[in-house]
Amino acid sequence: MAGGTDIMVLWNAGEQNDRGILDLSALKSWGRVRETDTHIRVGALTTMSQLQQNDAVRRRFPLLTQASATVGGLQIQNRATLAGNIANASPAGDSFPPLAVYDAQVNLVSAAGRRTLPLLEVFAGVKKTNLQPGELIAAIELPIPKRPARQMFRKVGTRAAQAISKTVAAGLLWMRRDGSVREMRFALGSMAPTVRRLHHVEDYVQGRKLTARTVEAACAMLENDVSPIDDLRSTREYRMQVSKNLLRSFLQPSR
Repeated sequence: MAGGTDIMVLWNAGEQNDRGILDLSALKSWGRVRETDTHIRVGALTTMSQLQQNDAVRRRFPLLTQASATVGGLQIQNRATLAGNIANASPAGDSFPPLAVYDAQVNLVSAAGRRTLPLLEVFAGVKKTNLQPGELIAAIELPIPKRPARQMFRKVGTRAAQAISKTVAAGLLWMRRDGSVREMRFALGSMAPTVRRLHHVEDYVQGRKLTARTVEAACAMLENDVSPIDDLRSTREYRMQVSKNLLRSFLQPSR
């Protein structure tokens, strides 16, 4: 247990009463953020509030800062940790699209040793991960990217605050001097059992100028990368249309 904001709800409902809980709060070094010339290492017990307050995270990874401010209310943000958000493996994890476009690496530790997984390889499905028994998330490493020409984080929910997302998106865009796309990264959450990078869309726009035709073709291609789910919060059709609108607004040529 890190912050316990999810597991304590289940425990209170009687769903965890037969399980032993290991409290990690005494591992003070796991609650630190360290910056080097090449990356930032976020300790597993770093809370959402600490992410918002950390100068290095705000400067280097603003989309993660924005996402951390949408996780529940202030009380939740003061307890919930980034590693706990990942280990919980909800399809609606607000931090996942920013972590995906930042190419986050998850450091794992166990009695058997250490290993590192790319964020997208951690998730195995709804509330499921590829962590081995006894394995803990020790930290999340974020390689420092070059400053993008455009960046975006958007969460769409039923309410303006304390809502579980219907869709959540993050994007980074780098441009060449001739106006063509050098690189784009775009990820969507709450659209599938796990967070998805739009690799077909990313490959399509690379090297192209973002004309109206290119943008519309990219939006149509979104369906090649993700097939939205129907659930209690929203419909497949709504999620797809809103996600296309978010992608369109991100890529839209300046007027």
